[in-house]
Amino acid sequence: MSGDLVIQIGQEALMIVLLVSAPMLGLGLSVGLLVSVFQATTSIQEQTLAFIPKIIAVFVAILIFGPWMLSIMTEFCRGIFVNLPGRIG
Repeated sequence: MSGDLVIQIGQEALMIVLLVSAPMLGLGLSVGLLVSVFQATTSIQEQTLAFIPKIIAVFVAILIFGPWMLSIMTEFCRGIFVNLPGRIG
């Protein structure tokens, strides 16, 4: 197994991580922004108010995008395991 192959597999793994985590991070970011705008307009300065909506948004994103994320990850792992004998030799 050459160094270039290891770097390629690592690069693919990082791209999969970014792709899989994007829906949760994006939804959490948008909900956090909406809560911050709401807090600024109503002058509510409670710091813990933003956490509950963000947690709920991330759980909703996992429920909605979970099957898609699982299929992306299993396809990547399947590709690694199927091509492993050819890459070792």
